[in-house]
Amino acid sequence: MPAFIEAMFRNETPARLRLWTASAVCAAVALLLAVSLVMAQVRDQIGVIGREAAPQAATAADLYFALSDLDAQVTRILLAGDSDELAGSRIDALGAYRDRGHQVDQDLQRSLTTGTGEAERAIVLDLMDGLAVYRHRVGQAITAQSTAPAAGAGRLAPDALGYYTQATNLLHQRLLPAAQELREAGTERLDDAYARKSATEGTGVTLVLLFGATLLGLLLGLQIWLARRFRRTWSPPLAVATALGAILALASIVVLHAQSGQLADGRDRGLGPYLALSELRALGYDAAADTGRYVVSANLAYYRDDFEGKSACLTGTPACRSPEMSRGGLIRVAGTETADRWIAYQAGHERILALAGDGRTAEAVRLLTGIRRGDAAFDFAYFDASLAGVTEARKREFDRALRAAERTTTGWVVLPVVTLTLIALLIPYGVRRRLAEYR
Repeated sequence: MPAFIEAMFRNETPARLRLWTASAVCAAVALLLAVSLVMAQVRDQIGVIGREAAPQAATAADLYFALSDLDAQVTRILLAGDSDELAGSRIDALGAYRDRGHQVDQDLQRSLTTGTGEAERAIVLDLMDGLAVYRHRVGQAITAQSTAPAAGAGRLAPDALGYYTQATNLLHQRLLPAAQELREAGTERLDDAYARKSATEGTGVTLVLLFGATLLGLLLGLQIWLARRFRRTWSPPLAVATALGAILALASIVVLHAQSGQLADGRDRGLGPYLALSELRALGYDAAADTGRYVVSANLAYYRDDFEGKSACLTGTPACRSPEMSRGGLIRVAGTETADRWIAYQAGHERILALAGDGRTAEAVRLLTGIRRGDAAFDFAYFDASLAGVTEARKREFDRALRAAERTTTGWVVLPVVTLTLIALLIPYGVRRRLAEYR
């Protein structure tokens, strides 16, 4: 054993004093490493949630919504046909189709650059391929309709109806399920990021309690031993070091719990409802498109039944075929006002189906595309404005929580270094006079 280590452990006052001092300094260094590393890891994980996991989940949700509306706009384009009376609706639908297509392209590009794994990249590439086929079929449907003899609004030429059916089947059987997979992968990654951060916080609190208690125990024990051995008052430097150690350990635990609560609140009250609302909004667009699909398909019962299933999810009734979406529907996450606006659209949908069933297709199309209060397009826009407002409010709430968590942990990589370095210097400074007495 080296001589200096053997001297430290001799049962003599100077040796015991050096041992107390060295032990306290080592505990301060251990606490420094624990706090600094845990805080650095937590800040990094907050960044992963804010810059990667949450944007990936939000992008996937937005992609699903944009694809749903893309097909809804195609239905509007074909419904208007070559009718002069509905030319404005056709132009508006063409513009919306272009905008949604651009939105889909942007979402797909972002999905490739937000840290997705190989499985997610494969889904995105398959979506890009399927989207190209979908756009080709839509172009064929529009061309076939424009070159066919005029048949009136809401009545498609056989070729146009065939291409349109292929396009909408492709979207519902390939594109939307793939977007759903991407959304589920994004949600799973988000949950995993939160779980990892929670594990880091638990480990951090344990280490701070362990090393903090050790440091405080050693400092208090050293002061008690000095007071008894030398019959002196408490050492001010050691008292300051003890106070700083207690404050740092307590503050570290408070910060870890505070930022954890802020992000958990942001997920529960912001991001979680935002993702649920985005899904319901996409479902609303797809359900509204079923109204038009029913008319252009010459009253195909499948679209009537499909609307009823989707509407049941929006209203939260037992007829909903998705267990995850049947728990309260719009009322639970968006409030009664938004739910009432959907019910108003649903009533318009029933009137349109009744007109189409009576062979009054032109009147059904006018009610479907009209912009007066009571018309389906107006009622749906009124519903969507309410739902979009609630959705964006939830997104802003998560963004505020994320910024609050970042502010809470700001400086907590450097602060422990400064504080515990000062403690490590105060400990030998506090015993230097006692050691000097033995020289």
